[in-house]
Amino acid sequence: MGKGLVLAGEPMGLLIAQSEGPLDSVSGYSLAVAGAEFNVATGSARLGHKTAYLTKLGDDPFGKLIARTLRNNKIDDSFVIYTKERTTGFMLKSKVSKGDPEIFYFRKGSAASTLSAEDVEKIDFSSFSHIHLTGILPALTDSTREAVKLMLKKARDAGLYVSFDPNLRPQLWPSQEVMVEYINGLAAQADMVLPGDGEGAILCGTTDPHEINKFYRGLGAKTVVTKCGPRGALVSDGDQEYMVNGFVIDKVVDTVGAGDGFACGVLTGLMEGLPLEKCVERACAIGAIQCTFVGDNEGLPTPEQLKTFMETHARRS
Repeated sequence: MGKGLVLAGEPMGLLIAQSEGPLDSVSGYSLAVAGAEFNVATGSARLGHKTAYLTKLGDDPFGKLIARTLRNNKIDDSFVIYTKERTTGFMLKSKVSKGDPEIFYFRKGSAASTLSAEDVEKIDFSSFSHIHLTGILPALTDSTREAVKLMLKKARDAGLYVSFDPNLRPQLWPSQEVMVEYINGLAAQADMVLPGDGEGAILCGTTDPHEINKFYRGLGAKTVVTKCGPRGALVSDGDQEYMVNGFVIDKVVDTVGAGDGFACGVLTGLMEGLPLEKCVERACAIGAIQCTFVGDNEGLPTPEQLKTFMETHARRS
């Protein structure tokens, strides 16, 4: 087992509609926790890895829910900062039987949006081996962009392996041009980049996974794994390029969180010393499992559940 994984992001309260229909006409919601980096942290911890999470929470019901959920999942919360000045962000998610759900955020001016370089300065990264970043936290404010910049520098100085998922949220950026420039700038500094083929259209000008991988290898990333939905993922590493086929599932319930499950699979596999192809195979499995659950992270498996799924589900040909 590796030394462990550190992440930073904005976890939010998640209100999931209990019936289908527009968000303004739904009569009831169930309560959960959302956030891309939170999902990866949860998956890593459930698979038995030392996992720490940096964020800032408000002193409010959503903040308390998130803090309790971190502890319940055995995620190290010693990097969590609390403030009475701002509230914790939250979001609404519609219930759908096909297609992607409707999402609405209440996160402007949130506690996490004030995360700063000063908050990062106090953190010692030397007890970790891996850091996972996404394009969401730097999208929030100038302050969070500076925090991510310093995190990357401190992690690099401490010798951590850096993975990066673009996780595009265009509505959070001032413009598409700013988003593309910043995201690709971060990707160029990562050891591994995990784009989706759909994101490639905006970030690389193509949805062809071979071209996406070539683009990010050209920027300097050592390894690129482009997610291709249910088909699997295309891996470029050194002079090797190969496809890892996805798993067949009976029914897709909700695709939200599948990419985060994928990232969790790759990273935990790397920390366990698995060959990269096996890491990506695990990633495809966790992504598929997550698609069979309504919540953003409820499906993330234990080692036993993951083993059972991989032994009982066929791969796409």
